[in-house]
Amino acid sequence: MSNAAEISAAAVRAAAANRRGIARSRAARIGTERIIRGTLLACALMSIVTTFTILVILLAQSVSFFAMPQVSIWEFFTGTTWAPLLGEEKHFGIWPLIAGTLLVTSIAAAFALPVGLIVAVYLSEYAPSRVRSILKPILEVLAGIPTVVYGFFALAVITPFLHDHISESFGTFNALGAGLAVGIMILPIVASLSEDALRAVPRSLRDAAFAMGGTRFDVSAKVVVPAALSGIVASWLLAITRAIGETMIVALAAGGLARMTLNPADEVQTMTAYMVQIFTGDAPAYGIEYKSSFAVATVLFVITLALTMAGNLFLRAFREEYE
Repeated sequence: MSNAAEISAAAVRAAAANRRGIARSRAARIGTERIIRGTLLACALMSIVTTFTILVILLAQSVSFFAMPQVSIWEFFTGTTWAPLLGEEKHFGIWPLIAGTLLVTSIAAAFALPVGLIVAVYLSEYAPSRVRSILKPILEVLAGIPTVVYGFFALAVITPFLHDHISESFGTFNALGAGLAVGIMILPIVASLSEDALRAVPRSLRDAAFAMGGTRFDVSAKVVVPAALSGIVASWLLAITRAIGETMIVALAAGGLARMTLNPADEVQTMTAYMVQIFTGDAPAYGIEYKSSFAVATVLFVITLALTMAGNLFLRAFREEYE
């Protein structure tokens, strides 16, 4: 009986120790999860605070700019002459900067969006797994190249090619050379994200299309691409917003002449290039030229925000869900 009692007591002690161990393990797990949640929340709040701080600074400096007697809000938003650094009479019509930005971005998008989609379709639907495993990392390496390198590439390779083989009207600085360089820069964004969206389409859709007699091209163009449209458009919008905000390429290759033009051979100035000119040039700190760069940055912020919101609305309207 004593042995049975001892065994029973030992079993009770073991069960109690096991419960204490489980409780300690659960408490440790809960504590770890709380730390992780707190860290994630802190990171999220940091990004929100950073964005809010940037916005407050932009708005405060923009209000200070528009409060200056030399500045007309009507001229800023409707004027077609941007000449803040020349002579006694300064003009602050932002449309030449917007036009230069949109021209370079349009050229980049016209090159990168279709080419990136074609590359994504090939990697997703046609390339063998071995080829895909080699090509996709090489493609993504392009995203890590410093943008200043693309700027020098535009000056040293693209622009001389355009001048020698297309037209002698292409000078040292032109919108087409800068736009093509920006297009090469955003090409990995389009190709990689579009390829991920295409590969996320369920295999059952492809099999059903093949079972109905569709060719590989039919399946790719009429089934897979439409099914992944929301992800493809998301990659396009991300690439376009990246192109709009690009700085070093356009500062080096597009030029510094702000004007309204649709000629890709002309020298243009973008909003980001103007800001680089102000902060690296001889403009006096806290003068009207300095404050005008914040007004330009605010307009750029509004444009990118509008594109982001439009993209979110499109994704909500056309997102496809599969089981």
